[in-house]
Order: sequence, then C-alpha cells, then structure tokens
Amino acid sequence: MNKIPVEKNKEYVVDIIDNGFEGEGIAKIDNFTIFVPGAIKGEKIKILILKVLSSHAFGKILEIIEKSEYRQEVDCDTYKRCGGCNIRHIKYEDTLKMKQNAVQSLVNKTLKNKIEVKSTIGMKNPFHYRNKAQYPLGINKENEPIVGVFAQRSHEIIPIRKCLIQNPISEEISKFIVEFIKDNKISIYNERTGKGLFRHIVIKVGIKTNEIMCILVINGNKIPKEDELVSKLISKFSNIKTIIKNFNTRNTNVILGKENINLYGNGYIKDILGEYTFKISPLSFYQVNPVQAERLYNIGVEAAKITKNDVVFDLYCGIGTISLFMAKHAKKVYGVEIVEQAISDARENSKINNIDNVEFIAGDTEIILNDLINNKNIVPNVVMVDPPRRGLDNKSIENILKIKPDRFVYISCNPATLVRDLAKIEDFYEIKEIQPVDMFPFTSHVECVAVLQLK
Repeated sequence: MNKIPVEKNKEYVVDIIDNGFEGEGIAKIDNFTIFVPGAIKGEKIKILILKVLSSHAFGKILEIIEKSEYRQEVDCDTYKRCGGCNIRHIKYEDTLKMKQNAVQSLVNKTLKNKIEVKSTIGMKNPFHYRNKAQYPLGINKENEPIVGVFAQRSHEIIPIRKCLIQNPISEEISKFIVEFIKDNKISIYNERTGKGLFRHIVIKVGIKTNEIMCILVINGNKIPKEDELVSKLISKFSNIKTIIKNFNTRNTNVILGKENINLYGNGYIKDILGEYTFKISPLSFYQVNPVQAERLYNIGVEAAKITKNDVVFDLYCGIGTISLFMAKHAKKVYGVEIVEQAISDARENSKINNIDNVEFIAGDTEIILNDLINNKNIVPNVVMVDPPRRGLDNKSIENILKIKPDRFVYISCNPATLVRDLAKIEDFYEIKEIQPVDMFPFTSHVECVAVLQLK
C-alpha cells in the first residue's frame, strides 16, 4: 500500500493540471489526486488540505501564486458560500470551452465513435436568466425571519443579495413577503422540530409575458392575515397574475406539497416559447432558461429533419414544449410523461395553440412505450427523449432498439448518463452530432442535444 503523500491541515503548493466536471481544479502530488474548488487549470496555488481519503484529497485555496488568464474578479458577494454559480470566477467564454471539453472527455473515454463535440452555444447576456426562484425561509442570529438560498452543502440560509442569475423581481417579491411576515410575527418553519408555518416562497415569471406566479409554501393550512397579504402583493406588484397557497406538512426537503389552493387568479401563468404559448402551473416543469430552451429545441427539431410523413414519440415530454415545436413539421406526435398535471397542461397547451396532431399520454414511459409499440402497433420514425438526470432505463433502450426508429434525438441535462446511454446504442446508430447548450451560465451544468441516425 503506497503511503498517501498529503496530510490533513497541512499546506502545499500545487500546479492545477485540469478542471473536473464540477469546475473544480485538479492537482497531483506524487500521482495522488487533489481536488481544489475555485482553482483553474494552469494556476499555481498554495492550498490547505481539508480532507484526505484513500484515493484522493480535497484542498482549499489559501493563495493564488500564478493566476490563470481566464480568471475574473467575482461580481457577487455571496458567491463563495452559496455555491449556486460555482464557476463565476472564470470568464464566460472560457466556461463554454470548459463545458465542451468536459463532454468531449466523456465521449473519448466511453464511445467507440470519438465524435467531435461541437462548441457550446452560449448566451448573449448570461445574467438574470432564471425564470423560477425557490427561496427557503429561516431565522437569522438576531432571531428575525430571513429569505435566501441554502449555503453550499448545508441548510444554513444566506440572505438574498443581488443574485446575478435570478430575475430581480423574484427577490423584490420575496423580500416584501418577509417584511410582512416580520411585521405580523408569523412563524417560520424549523426543519429540526417540524414546527412553524412558512417554509418557502416560489416565484415563476413568464419571460416574454411578464406574468408572475407567487407560491407560498406552508406547514399548516392558514396564513394569518392572508387576505391582507394578497391585496398588498397585488397592489405593489401589478404583474402578479396568480397567488397560490401550497401545503407541505411533511418532514422532507421536497419543496412543494401536492395540494394547492388559489388565493388570487386562476392558478397559472402563460409564457411564450418560439411561436407557441404555454400555460405553466405550480407543479409542472418548465425550462428555467427559456431563451436557451428555445435554441435547444430548435436544434433538436431541425436535426431530426421531421417531415409530414413522420410519426414522432416525445418521451418525458413535460408540458409538451418540444412536442408542439415538432408537431408543425410532423404527421403525428405522441407525448408521454409521468406527471399527470404536466399532461393536462400539455393537452391544454395544444388547444391554446390550435395544434391537433398531438396526443398526450400520462404514465410511466416504459409502460406506455411498450403499449404503443407492442399493443397499438404504432411505429415512430423519430424518437425524441429528454429524460431526468439519471438518463434512460434499460427497458426504454430495449424498446427503442426493438423498433429502431430512423432518427433518434436525445436531449440531456447530464452528459455522463447521456454518453453512457449512447454507448449502448452506438452499434446500431451513427451519432451525427453532440451539441452542448449553456442552459445554466456560470454553473457546471451543461445541456446537450445528441442526434443519431439508424445505420
């Protein structure tokens, strides 16, 4: 057994030889790996070792001895503690290159076809792009209610100061609600005891329509002075279209409970994506960065070269966003999604947009896919998938390989599972392109569109 060359609480000077998938710097001492968050490839850094494991260690920056040309001054006060934008210290153009390289290195490691990953498509203006904010409430050291974000790897709440990726209106509304809570001495939920009323404030904003949804998540059923809070909110913020009370009385870190009551408005807002109008309800998923979502969908739809003879399956279709983008070009689109509320929104969305060649089905993708193919004998020419982070399950891959659609488009929010899944089908499909899109600027996340053609 080789001796580990570093010790906890000791200082070392290291060269950063690479950046990992989370944007962290990677250094080696005697071939032993050390991860250093906030460090950039090419830098020489004095570090303090915080944690040592058998295969690697973690260090923190004490001093940057030689600085990378890609480093920039961080423009946010809470950057270090919040961890939301973990690569804010790197110039934006270079973060795009990093994301492309991260996907490329997965391709090189895992796939036979070492396809060249395209350059990441970035944003012209990578600020204030998030249309949804979920703020926990807590109590500060002075015993006053605060609203903010959880500190990295903990449940300590950092009060909101100008966040550079959130829509500024979300912060204004949340701070206004907290002042009301303070003035009226309304209790705040305590995770440890399970007592207290107010848990979260969730704000969704229609980027193109400016309509705002405000969700008040409570551990109970009534907010003191509820009517007064509602009338104050709508008189102060004229774009609020709906205010919803959401009940979450379980001891869980899931933010929203299952039950909603409309306190004002009809429980949804609308937004426009491409040429379509979408209805967004409290529990349904809508892309957090619609500007980039539009680009992502257009790439997927164009790459699939859909024609009027094509039957398309859209698996994990959410509220039907990409299904509607494809319907215009296709003969028929079937959208499948497990969340019932999303499917009822999707049906409504196809009505709003007068699209009648789409059928939405609620249920588990595996089961529905099986039924469409094996019982209803519906064979798609194009399959589009946009699965959660864990990627596709083997059953769905088997079903896709059974029907062998001519074109297969895989939209992924996790390049590791994307590449894992592509490896399972690359014997049958030629990977035409992998296009990363920067959906979450200044974070280590990257969204990709992979386009495949049956060999």
